[in-house]
Amino acid sequence: MPKEARPSTGEQAKQHAFAQLRQAILHGEMAPAQRLVENELAEQFGVTRASIRAALIDLESQGLVERIRNRGSRVRVVTVDEAVAITECRMALEGLCAAKAAVAASDEQLLQLTELGTAMTKAVADGEPVTYSDLNHELHVRIREFSGQRTAQELLERLNAQLVRHRFQLALRPGRPQQSLNEHLAMIEAIRARDQQAAETAVRAHLTSVIEALRN
Repeated sequence: MPKEARPSTGEQAKQHAFAQLRQAILHGEMAPAQRLVENELAEQFGVTRASIRAALIDLESQGLVERIRNRGSRVRVVTVDEAVAITECRMALEGLCAAKAAVAASDEQLLQLTELGTAMTKAVADGEPVTYSDLNHELHVRIREFSGQRTAQELLERLNAQLVRHRFQLALRPGRPQQSLNEHLAMIEAIRARDQQAAETAVRAHLTSVIEALRN
């Protein structure tokens, strides 16, 4: 949105600030523990401090920002223990989504999962961990979408947003993409076979591996 077209006050301004800040945090443009100064952000996004403050409150509710008394706001630092706890919650919800997708996905959607698996295999073979990480994320998103389980989708979107930094760190760890690839291919194969139990088991095995990697 051009600067002159940005709403400076009201709900639209808050939503604009919220969307821009959320994107910056998720893309790593704002690092964990980075201070979020309301005056600076208001000038950057062309909105009022009140709009920034309201956006920060919403981001705090999503676990992306923490507000420290008498010190303002900063990008929330997610510890390894927290990342493990979040992944344990993901295990239940993503296992459910995979089982649902095994039944609900159309043939065209199953083909999309297969194509993602092929692209992930190529990214690993070409030594492109960032590309692989992006495809990894997209695969999980597609499985959630194809499940038709809207409540689980919404919960997982909030949980996964807090794990972006850890996801990138794992993707860059030597040998991790190769291990992760096999786990993802097993998930795809089980969903394509329309085997609900195998799909849920494959997801749980993958996320158990993620937890082990987080702890090491």
